[in-house]
Amino acid sequence: MSVVSVRVPKDLKEKMSKIQENWGDYLRRMIERRIKEEEIIKASETIDNIRSKTERNVYDTAKTIREDRDAA
Repeated sequence: MSVVSVRVPKDLKEKMSKIQENWGDYLRRMIERRIKEEEIIKASETIDNIRSKTERNVYDTAKTIREDRDAA
């Protein structure tokens, strides 16, 4: 596991000490959440990019099924 240090002002540290929280665990969860959000955004952009390329060539499923049935 890697170590990441965070500097906070003294008054903020005093406020943090008044709250019952494992700040290391809390920060890890927030970092993980932010990374997941970014991954979702990038995946959405990729999907949108792919979708924009396929919208030009509209695929007619019903037409293809009819052609397959007529050929049989």
